Order: sequence, then C-alpha cells, then structure tokens
Amino acid sequence: MSFIVRKGKIPDMPQVLNLIKELAAFEKEPDAVIVTEKDLLRDGFKKNPLFKTYVAEQDGEIVGMALIYPRYSTWKGMTIHLEDLIVKKDKRGLGIGKALYSRVMQYAYKKKVKRVEWVVLDWNITAVDFYKSTGATILTDWHLAQMDEKALQAYINK
Repeated sequence: MSFIVRKGKIPDMPQVLNLIKELAAFEKEPDAVIVTEKDLLRDGFKKNPLFKTYVAEQDGEIVGMALIYPRYSTWKGMTIHLEDLIVKKDKRGLGIGKALYSRVMQYAYKKKVKRVEWVVLDWNITAVDFYKSTGATILTDWHLAQMDEKALQAYINK
C-alpha cells in the first residue's frame, strides 16, 4: 500500500495526538502524555510556531509522524531537534519511518543546520540500528537530564 509524506496540518492534530499516545505506550509511559490537541494547535500553528510536523498519510489516515523544532548550539549554531518519530504499530516495516526520517533530514539540509539531534531509548535496538545505518552517531557518554514541573517547582521554592 502506498503512502505520502507531507507537512502536518491543523486537521491532522487529533491523529497526531493519538500517535503521540501510542509512542508513550510503546516507551512504557502510557500515562505520561499531558499535551492536548488544543496545545498542539496553539503551539504548532501560530504566527511563530514552536514546532513543525511531517505526517505519513495512507488512504486518508495518518499512520506516522515526525515532530521537529529549532534549537541553537553554542558550539555549532542552528540545529534541529527531532522530538518524536512514530509509525503506527500495524504499519511498521513498510518504509514509512524511513520516509519521515528522510523528510526531516532533507528539511534540515535545506535549512543548512549544523546538526540534527534526537534521543533514542537504549533498548529500542531496531531504532538504534536504523539510525546507525544512516550514518548517525549514537552518543553513549552523555546522560539526558530533565526536570519535570514538580521538580522545577520544588527547586524554585527551596
């Protein structure tokens, strides 16, 4: 079955949110998603959007998506962060993920960014192997640091 990859549009956001929730379940964090459709619409489609999406569409259904946003490296300059790339479970293995990934890389190349960066779970060997096969470097000597809302509040209110 064929599919197309295109820029995400406002009407796609309910299906994009469903994919985000599917990814959270795949990553064993099914209750972690707090972003809403309203958030996606507000943040992705305002005058200066915070992110851009690419979607894979098959027979009118969104079966995959990639969400990216600009970053700035003090060492390199402009970069792009690939926040998520997800393909519906029953559509994996059809080249959809690779097509979305390629579209992101084409966009980054066109924008002349110095780097595209993302994180991948160490147990997701399929993804790790795919990224390596494309020439990506998997950094194993850096640790991802995060502070959620609760920790941020606790830190500020010390």
